[in-house]
Amino acid sequence: MSLSERGKHEALIIVDLQNDFCPGGSLAVEGGDDIVGAINAIAPSFSVVVATKDWHPAGHVSFASSHAGKKPFESVSVSYGEQILWPDHCVQGDAGAEFHPELDPKPINLVLHKGTRPDLDSYSAFFENDHSTPTGLDGYFRGLGIRHLVVCGIATDVCVFFSVTDALRLGYEVSVLQDAVRGVDQPEGSVSRALDTMRAHGARVCAAAEL
Repeated sequence: MSLSERGKHEALIIVDLQNDFCPGGSLAVEGGDDIVGAINAIAPSFSVVVATKDWHPAGHVSFASSHAGKKPFESVSVSYGEQILWPDHCVQGDAGAEFHPELDPKPINLVLHKGTRPDLDSYSAFFENDHSTPTGLDGYFRGLGIRHLVVCGIATDVCVFFSVTDALRLGYEVSVLQDAVRGVDQPEGSVSRALDTMRAHGARVCAAAEL
């Protein structure tokens, strides 16, 4: 579908398509780089494209290395609840925090940095992990009259999932491009559970060609 055919009330969100989440990165998702071509193909057909980035300071609360004796994928209790611990990833200014080099930046209107506070993680494009501190994206979309969001990127069962469920809670119509997302899948089965939950909450899960 061409740009002229797409409604002015629709936007694309590219979630965390960063080097550290792609093969060779510190928190690599299998096949993370396989979706770049599909995203490049569809992004120019949207008048509004937002790309998110994890943008963590060194020593971030979500890093296992910040907690003595803890390993990646264990969890700790923090001020806002349970926090899953990850390998150090997407550290501000490091190569791992940059977009995948094959992602075409030209269609992107806004780059949203999240997880920038050392003591607060952020999975969702809309709220920090305390589920109350907004990122400002909702206001950006509402100012543009956006009502339908198409979501792609990494990871299906973490940042894509929380972005989609928050968007639905905020009243947006949401489509998830199943052929343009990839997940961590730890524990095994979390990707399929995330897709089922997004559907149950009202998201349309479809292929890019079905839009």
